[in-house]
Amino acid sequence: QELCLSLAMNPLLIPEAYIIGAQPLCSQLVGLSQGQKKLCQLYQDHMQYIGEGAKTGIRECQYQFRHRRWNCSTVDNSSVFGRVMQIGSRETAFTYAISAAGVVNAVSRACREGELSSCGCSRAARPKDLPRDWLWGGCGDNLNYGYRFSKEFVDAREREKSYPKGSYESSRVLMNIHNNEAGRRTVSDLAHVSCKCHGVSGSCSLKTCWLQLADFRKVGDALKEKYDSAAAMKLNTRGKLVQMHSKFNAPTSHDLVYIESSPDYCLKNQSTGSLGTVGRLCNKTSEGMDGCELMCCGRGYDQYKAQIVERCHCKFHWCCYVKCKRCTKIVDQFVCK
Repeated sequence: QELCLSLAMNPLLIPEAYIIGAQPLCSQLVGLSQGQKKLCQLYQDHMQYIGEGAKTGIRECQYQFRHRRWNCSTVDNSSVFGRVMQIGSRETAFTYAISAAGVVNAVSRACREGELSSCGCSRAARPKDLPRDWLWGGCGDNLNYGYRFSKEFVDAREREKSYPKGSYESSRVLMNIHNNEAGRRTVSDLAHVSCKCHGVSGSCSLKTCWLQLADFRKVGDALKEKYDSAAAMKLNTRGKLVQMHSKFNAPTSHDLVYIESSPDYCLKNQSTGSLGTVGRLCNKTSEGMDGCELMCCGRGYDQYKAQIVERCHCKFHWCCYVKCKRCTKIVDQFVCK
């Protein structure tokens, strides 16, 4: 079965992989749907930023799950996250959302920086609560364009699929589209007004303001919280996703949803794509998910000495830099059996 992985997660969407001269070889890109190939041909200059957005999403996923049994590991060049994505789990929900968010982020910023021919600075309306004597302009991140392009491009793969009503495959399509949208909306929700002062000696008698995307770490943090509170869903008789446990509040388009329980990530399992936790570092003193008891799934751990290099004896020099020495020290490290 073909991986139901959104295009935003295609590892080949990086400039080095498919640009000869200045022309992307859309027809040779692995994993593009027919609609995505058409968009690729129409918006060739966008492809680099889709790739950058995907990589940003993967890096953020690996940061957010660095202390979990599933640590968002990439496994090979053809499928990014491997068989794990074939399961409609919370982890799959997060990866779709963070990847779609990464594409919005990268395309919106590329517009602002003048890298794309079909968009420029943000044309967002002036906020009603902005003081009257502050100027609304500057060159903001073009969130509106980034959002719309990501929706059309990333979702194209899912929307082109046609499965029997009530089938598992149709529920995965609905789940993927929902989580893509949740990722995009998280970027939109966290965008904020940023301002710069003008005036004599920085008196700030005048301000110019514009729309700015939040640092992507905030997007990752927000989606990680949504992952922790993701809603279990099932198909109803009309072919719609509905909440499995009706006693909870129904998820909104800003929340993550999943349709299958997560596999056991303790041991390596080729059928589920789990890499297991053998050889993972753990924290002996922690009682959280990064602690040796939970990370190692009760198998125990080995202890060994490791030499690490770190900055030390830092001094501030006028003006204006900090100079540090490099020190080595021996530390205890704990690794899952």
